[in-house]
Amino acid sequence: MDGVKMGIGTRLKGSRETEGITLDELQETTKIQKRYLQAIEDENFGILPGTFYARAFIKEYATAVGLNAEELLEEYQEELPQTEAEETPQYTQIQRSRKSTTPAKSSAVFALIPRIIVVLLIIGILFAAWYFLKQSLSDSSSENGQEPGDNQVILNEDQESEQPSEEDQETNDTNENSSETKEDTNEDKKSEEPSEPEAELELVEEQSGGGQATAVFDLKNAPDKVTATLETTARTWLTVESDGGESMYYDFFDADNSPLELDISGKESVFIKIGHAPDVSIKINGEALEYPADPNEYVVQNITINPNN
Repeated sequence: MDGVKMGIGTRLKGSRETEGITLDELQETTKIQKRYLQAIEDENFGILPGTFYARAFIKEYATAVGLNAEELLEEYQEELPQTEAEETPQYTQIQRSRKSTTPAKSSAVFALIPRIIVVLLIIGILFAAWYFLKQSLSDSSSENGQEPGDNQVILNEDQESEQPSEEDQETNDTNENSSETKEDTNEDKKSEEPSEPEAELELVEEQSGGGQATAVFDLKNAPDKVTATLETTARTWLTVESDGGESMYYDFFDADNSPLELDISGKESVFIKIGHAPDVSIKINGEALEYPADPNEYVVQNITINPNN
């Protein structure tokens, strides 16, 4: 009837049929599942995975069948579901006690202490050897009833300065060996110091149903710098939010802007929603994240990463 406004679903379907495009062909072009395309034509928006997807899918549908997407959305503004912040799953996380694993670091002053002790020990041994040698010579002279004259004292001092006694030589050799042994021991201790453990992803939550899968990962032993890298060769919808609802990415994701690198250092949690998971791979600091649920069966994936666990 004249004067009756055509629904947005009927209008989109009519444009598709006019262009001679089947639902299967439209699915291949837009990467939107056929059942969602059918739901848009039937204006059954409740079937879509989320209310915020309605406008994005309609916009993609309209562009594919040759309509002006912006004008169409403006015209049917009142009939479309209003975009609302989706409720993201809330998870109760078990508080884990952590033991500090900060490796001990020796300062330069502490590194010098063993050497100082060795030097003082050598000086003490040399002084003791000199003292006992002097006492031995003095006792020997007293027993023979001879008092050394000035010339004899000068001669003995010259000889002592030029020719070290066998006892002094043995003492020096012993101290040198002791110093080398302590240095070797210090090097062995440094080589035995444990290295920092490598970061790893640990799955702590998983559930699936209704065409969607949800998973939560903890990043164990997270370094100071944490980077999430997403890659694709196709086209899909992608949402990335950090704790507190901060949007890090909200748009279609395709090969033209792949790879997408996001710095998530210091974030308590990062939420990633993927519209067509088989086309997207995720790496955290170069380590591949494997979807717990088959992405070909559950194409919509909701991934939460906790970098500070």
